[in-house]
Amino acid sequence: MVEASRRRAIRAILFDKDGTLIDFQKSWGPVLREAAHLGAAGDAALAHRLMIAGGMDPETLITAADTLFAAGNTVEIADLFRAEGSPLPRDSLVADLDRLFVSAAERGVPVVPLRPLFEALSAAGYRLGLASSDSEAGVRRLLALEGITDLVEFVAGYDSGHGAKPEPGMALAFSAALGLPARAIAMVGDNRHDMRMGRAAGCGLCLAVLTGTGTFERLAPESDAVLGSIAELPRFFSEGAQ
Repeated sequence: MVEASRRRAIRAILFDKDGTLIDFQKSWGPVLREAAHLGAAGDAALAHRLMIAGGMDPETLITAADTLFAAGNTVEIADLFRAEGSPLPRDSLVADLDRLFVSAAERGVPVVPLRPLFEALSAAGYRLGLASSDSEAGVRRLLALEGITDLVEFVAGYDSGHGAKPEPGMALAFSAALGLPARAIAMVGDNRHDMRMGRAAGCGLCLAVLTGTGTFERLAPESDAVLGSIAELPRFFSEGAQ
């Protein structure tokens, strides 16, 4: 149980994107299969191996918790593909994967309608940001599609210059951009990289959700609370205000 005083101390919320705002399994299975085929340059057997190496079941397209597909960024995925036999040059592979992942925003399935939720949190006084292992362009594309760009004060992707998860850089940059101490920030994400970034940055709360690849058993020891989804956030914080 998170003490009411700790909930009341929160002034800003930093969200992960995939698995947190977007249902990971519903949104990313076909995209990551396409990524594997792209990396395999037409070799079906290699594409099958790349999916397995990334943490995906090639038959169900389900991605396992804490695998590279679940938590890695484009450069890490490209390096894995090349280590597993992709014949493509690293730079062009990274660029091609980034283009694919930005286009994936069109296929994203939000966990809940995002505009009403973000409006409610903003009206309650919370300042909002996003920190993703996707590219910054991919994050901004999602915000535009969901009509929430105006409600988000900070955006960071793996390529924004703040480092990669689970390093604390993105969370610290959010803190600096808002002029708030990290202890006033709640980190919300679906995997251990998110929780560990929040912890390393000194965030006041690290809240896990179960709409991504992470499981309760994996996330509970790393987080302050495990929620079913971001839909529970308004009640979670309102209980702290009572």
